[in-house]
Amino acid sequence: MSGAYSVEGEGASNETGEADEPAVGPNLRRVRTKRGLSLERLARSSGVSRSMLSQIELGQTSPTVPLLWRIARTLGVPFSALIGPTHGGAPQVLRARDSKVLTNPEGSFSSRALFPPGERPQSEFFEVRLKVGAQEQAQPRAPGTLANLVVGAGTVEITVERTTHTLEAGDAMSFGCDVPHAFRNTGRVDALIYLVVTHLDPID
Repeated sequence: MSGAYSVEGEGASNETGEADEPAVGPNLRRVRTKRGLSLERLARSSGVSRSMLSQIELGQTSPTVPLLWRIARTLGVPFSALIGPTHGGAPQVLRARDSKVLTNPEGSFSSRALFPPGERPQSEFFEVRLKVGAQEQAQPRAPGTLANLVVGAGTVEITVERTTHTLEAGDAMSFGCDVPHAFRNTGRVDALIYLVVTHLDPID
């Protein structure tokens, strides 16, 4: 995904486009040290300054969602590995009222995680909504990442690289999402998509 986004939900900030990150600092430090990376090495490979990375780890600044996406891609981990608490495998109920929803500035696109954030997720499950006429360019995921989706309502064009596919309610599709891809609502009602993203490997 591109542009500035906000995360709506309990404790979220949706005025500045910053992510709600109660565990971002500790998660980033944990994953970085597991990878054997210094702040300097991560800064060079991600293009994020060492001072910014340090401030994030210390909880002194609130990183934007696009910035976290860049760091997660550099580390080779799912986005959820940086924003969520460790999930020990016990049953968890995800209340709709407590959901954190990622939205674009116009409010025409939203994405809600339908899985408990965990330390080693291999699959991520999302509810994606697009208002009439809305379109969204998605960030390529790590190599080998696969997407499976089903359209719950509306008509959606899904472009993978340069090929466009039109899906209506009930249609499903799978594709490698490690390449540029985009979603566009071409119907007359708001579109609903359920999306599962499967990573080649879970977090080490």
